Amino acid sequence: MKITAVMVKELRERTGSGMMECKKNLTEANGDMELAIENMRKSGLAKADKKAGRVAAEGAIGIKISDDSKTVAMVEINSETDFVVKSEDFKNFVDALATAVLTNDIESNEQLADMVLASGETVEITRRALIAKVGENISVRRFQKYTNVAGGTACYLHGGKIAVIIELAKNDAELGKDIAMHIAAVNPSCVSEDQVSEDLIQKEKDIFTAQALESGKKPEIVEKMITGRIKKFLSEITLEGQSFIKDDKMTVAQLTKSKDNSVVRFTRFEVGEGIEKEEVDFAEEVRAQAAATA
Repeated sequence: MKITAVMVKELRERTGSGMMECKKNLTEANGDMELAIENMRKSGLAKADKKAGRVAAEGAIGIKISDDSKTVAMVEINSETDFVVKSEDFKNFVDALATAVLTNDIESNEQLADMVLASGETVEITRRALIAKVGENISVRRFQKYTNVAGGTACYLHGGKIAVIIELAKNDAELGKDIAMHIAAVNPSCVSEDQVSEDLIQKEKDIFTAQALESGKKPEIVEKMITGRIKKFLSEITLEGQSFIKDDKMTVAQLTKSKDNSVVRFTRFEVGEGIEKEEVDFAEEVRAQAAATA
């Protein structure tokens, strides 16, 4: 069967693949459009599996918030290079996934992978197709969602790389955004002192005690020093104890109290945090390729 330009164009629009790839698959399928698409999907899945072990530490974060500010969702999707992150295909995937998480009831990454996007395809099928298209490993790393909260939610996204969602006791979009921005910049460990584990406090006390005893000061003075150091430590790691970035004359707790509000919880994502990045010696890689083709 003759493969026409119209057929190639249709296959390109439906799969997003290159012209030569479309023509090749149409020829092999003897002009059967649906068979060609099926074969290309199978090929894409195979390519995706081959790339699954490669480190993906770059990426982007997507956030969606409901019109009534009662629900907010955040997702992190990773790639191998920042170049892919800037592509429209990757951006569209992040946006589609964040939208789907906002509007679907899911609790695990397994449920996320099986979730159907607006395109009609599952997240996993779409992810693998994207891998086949861009030639890099793409991973859906994590998501967080606050649903039907009693007060309100807010969010802040910095350059697609750092994102924060928060729940407030009362809905206040402006206050919520300011505090989310603060969290993005300062990265507190938790909301308040009562959320800090006793083990962590004891560990810091042991360190401060050892340091203070070396000074040779009297035990009662050492105790006062330790108390002061612990108080300072807690103010540094808790959101409520930190000085507000837009007005360091007040703490975040003082800010929320002045608005008759409080932060219930927050989640902060930073792209690639905790992922051990693969160090690539590009000069050595080029030399190896040159030697292989010599």
